[in-house]
Amino acid sequence: MSGVNKVVVVGGGTMGCAVAAMFNVAQWSVHVVESDASARLALPGKVDAAARALGADGSAAPPAIYGALAEVDWADVDIVIECVFENLELKQAVFAELEALCAAPTPLTSNSSSFPISQIGKNLATQNRMLGLHFFMPAHLVPAVEVVCSAVSDASTAEQVSAIMRAVGKKPIRVKRDIPGFLANRIQHALMREAIALVEDDFASPEDVDAAVRYGFGFRYIAAGPLLQKDLAGIDIHCAAAATMYPYLRTDQEPSAYMRELVANGNIGVKSPSLRGFYQWTPEQVAAEQKRYETALLKAARILSDEEANN
Repeated sequence: MSGVNKVVVVGGGTMGCAVAAMFNVAQWSVHVVESDASARLALPGKVDAAARALGADGSAAPPAIYGALAEVDWADVDIVIECVFENLELKQAVFAELEALCAAPTPLTSNSSSFPISQIGKNLATQNRMLGLHFFMPAHLVPAVEVVCSAVSDASTAEQVSAIMRAVGKKPIRVKRDIPGFLANRIQHALMREAIALVEDDFASPEDVDAAVRYGFGFRYIAAGPLLQKDLAGIDIHCAAAATMYPYLRTDQEPSAYMRELVANGNIGVKSPSLRGFYQWTPEQVAAEQKRYETALLKAARILSDEEANN
């Protein structure tokens, strides 16, 4: 896309660095705002590592890094992507400052996974240019990104942002209304509620639940989403199975006691001191699994990329 080459990423944490790397690999002029001094020091290395995972050779210019929004040259910015900590008041303050600094019609987007863009931009004058732009961790490797509209978001701005995402190698997913969880997280949490319930009620181990997804129905998802797959297999079969199963599926209105107990005890996975979550880990296992996970994602991304190129 000619003339589209400058992005400002607000927040230099894990997600912000991954987003910056994605644009860096696409040869954009990348500008990152991070208020924490220690995070700013670590930022170039994190962006470089993520870019190299995508196959970059280090020839792209490194991102420009700032400690405050006011330090950025806001001329000719093509898109702003906010990736700060998931706190509504913080995000609202950032967007209020962005609206004053960055002239319309530049799209202002938020990577929030939980707050609707209508809440983040509440009471601001240019809400029509504000969109949710929800990436999935790790953002530089997972192709999908949700482009989320509020009731007042401009449709042409949503298309502009979608085009930018396609230009940097992502697969934009349009969400017509900013409902809680958008699309992917709603589907994912429905699955997780049942997966955790099966372990909690001792129907299966975490290993077998994961195997059922990875080597069973989840295996098909690289080739077809759930609705396309049912068109291919037969909706009548699914409907009949649903009639027998739905009465027994979990419909809890809050996180399960099992999961809440894990969190309360600090057993939140590999980032906890105990290295415990649904599984018990050792440092060596964590390193090996993270490497395997990233390699598998890269291979899967190549499959989808080749398919897109041939369409």
